This record gives sequence, C-alpha cells and structure tokens, in this order.
Amino acid sequence: MTEGKTLSKSQQAYHWIKGRIASQTFTPGYRLVLGSIAGELDMSVVPVREAIRQLEAEGLVQFEHNIGARVAMVDDSQYRNSMEALSILEGSATALSAPRLTVDDLKAARAINAKMIETLDHFNPSAFTQLNQEFHAVLIAPCPNPRLHELVTVEMQRLNRLRDSTFSFVPGRAHESVKEHEQIVSLIENGAPVVEIERAARLHHASTLDAYLSKEHGADSDMRGDAAATHVH
Repeated sequence: MTEGKTLSKSQQAYHWIKGRIASQTFTPGYRLVLGSIAGELDMSVVPVREAIRQLEAEGLVQFEHNIGARVAMVDDSQYRNSMEALSILEGSATALSAPRLTVDDLKAARAINAKMIETLDHFNPSAFTQLNQEFHAVLIAPCPNPRLHELVTVEMQRLNRLRDSTFSFVPGRAHESVKEHEQIVSLIENGAPVVEIERAARLHHASTLDAYLSKEHGADSDMRGDAAATHVH
C-alpha cells in the first residue's frame, strides 16, 4: 500500500465504526465504548475519539451526558430531511457529472437499470435498493466537485441507516423509478441542458419521498379511522 493510500488510525476507526452502523451491527442507541473499540482495533483511544467526533458531525453518533457516545436514534423527520437533502445534492452532482459521462458509463447505468427491472417480478426491496444505489453511483462518479460527491455519499449512507429500504414501504414506486432512470440516462445521452438533467434527477428523488409520505399519511389516516370506528361502537 502506498503512502498516499494509507489511512490514519482515526480514519481506520471511522470506517470500522461506520461500517458496523451501516450493517446494523451497531443499532440505534448502541453505546460506543472507546476503550473496547480501541482494544478491538489495537490502537489507543485518541484516534477512536477523533473518529467518533467525525461521526457525530455526520449525525450518526450522539453524545449523552453521563453516558457518552451512542449510535444516534432516528425518527421519520430525519428520514424526510435526508431524502430532501439528497434530492438537491444528487440532482446537482448528476448535472455536473453529465458532460463527463462516457458511452461506457451510460451503458453500465443501463445495465444496472435492466437488472432492477428484472427484479420487479419477484421483488426484493433490499436488492432493488442496492442496485439503485449502484445506478446513481455511476452517474455521479465523475462529479468534478469532490465535496459535493462526498455529501451525496454521506446522505445515501445515512438513509441506509434510517431505513433498510424505502421500497419496502412503497414497492409500487419501483416501477416508476426504473422508468425515470431511463429518462435521466436518455437526457444525458442526448446532451440535454444541465438544468433539465438536474431537474429530472431532483424530481426523481422527490417523487420517491412523496410516495413514502403519501403511504405514511395514509397509514395514519387508517389508524385514525379505526380509532373513530372503535369510539362509535
């Protein structure tokens, strides 16, 4: 491994902890004991503390008085906020990447979308979500703004922690999603104005959020209706 690729100890700890949060090994509320993590990684607590501070800044970890660091708890408002942020960030990243995407890149994106279509008959929300992330990763890979690319990645990982798969809640949305993927690729392929590409990419995520919120509000209405019926009787 070259020097340029060597991770500092704090970054090693950061990726190790973050990976366990993403995989749900460390679930919301899980207490992060610095000494135990440092022992597991064979390092001092100093880089572990730095890693946890970085994860706190990303909203993945929170500190509680007299308790210490815990994996952050989640609620629906956090999910909505992340989805809204992702629609804006990824819309911009896709637009900036569009002129730099090659023919092979677009072929790769279409191939992934084709796999997503194949899953629709025997739908697996988690597998569909994984392919969905791979599709969007291809489209933003050449983004010339590394910070923007990083922010998209962070929000995507945050969504993974907040919800295993949005499509578990709104499976019908998957059919529309793959159609919108094809539309975005076609816009890029045909050299559409970047503002049009950005709008399509942003609307794509916003539509998924709208579908989720409609489902959520429908469930709330059903619960209120059931409660009202119970009181009538």
